[in-house]
Amino acid sequence: MNVIKKILTNILIYGTEFIVIMLSVFPIVWVALSSFKTNAQILEGPFTLPTGITTAKEAYTYLFQKYDFFSYFGNSLLISLISTVISLICFAMAAYVLAKYEFPGRNLIFALFTITMLVPGHAKAQPIFSLINSMHLYDTKTGLILVYLGSGIAMSIFILKSAFMGVPKELDEAATIDGAGFFRTFFMINLPLAKSGLSTAGILMFLGNWNEYFYAALLTSSEKNRTLPVALQFFNQSLSYDYTKMFAALTLVVVPAIIVYCFAQEQVQESVAASGIKG
Repeated sequence: MNVIKKILTNILIYGTEFIVIMLSVFPIVWVALSSFKTNAQILEGPFTLPTGITTAKEAYTYLFQKYDFFSYFGNSLLISLISTVISLICFAMAAYVLAKYEFPGRNLIFALFTITMLVPGHAKAQPIFSLINSMHLYDTKTGLILVYLGSGIAMSIFILKSAFMGVPKELDEAATIDGAGFFRTFFMINLPLAKSGLSTAGILMFLGNWNEYFYAALLTSSEKNRTLPVALQFFNQSLSYDYTKMFAALTLVVVPAIIVYCFAQEQVQESVAASGIKG
């Protein structure tokens, strides 16, 4: 009876995992494969396999020749990287103080940071737009970088605080006895030992900034500052009846983020799990 129960449990677990994986992966694979098929093949047999690469070659070549795709890619990469790096430096120090120092209002400050995660991004659109506009940063990369810096603060501090709490306080005390100051203790001891949390926060921020559409569309208007998600909207409008090129554009936008996550998925999962245990 126990053997049958174990078999049924395994079937339920693995069956559920298979369904979840298929629901998550299938749309992405289908879009990528559809970029290798002609419009007629997509309409006649949407779930059939492509028969060659000639159609895909023409579609991808068209995107790079017709549209300044490298420029959009570069804008997204530059904005995402700069905002992520600056965020890690600033937020890591804030999380370190919240994790290691006792002072009045510490828990309140952390709670306020956490509560901001519950506020919808669209609800902050009007004040953010007014602020960026008054700073004369509308339609600039700097304006987007500042917005992305602010949008990632709650999640980053939540993850990084847990990472620094995992570093033994005895190491800090030993460093203080040896004459190390605040910055030396932070950069030489705590930061290297919290690298898993830093990696996780950095990857999640980068992916969030890479895929962000709303503020990129709200705060930019010219092609020179347009990011990939916004450019994709223009692709969809101009290629609405050319499914092959539209799916090729979708693939180019989605694949880089998937590659980044695949290389770091274990660290992300372990760090998020640790955040839930320690936080």
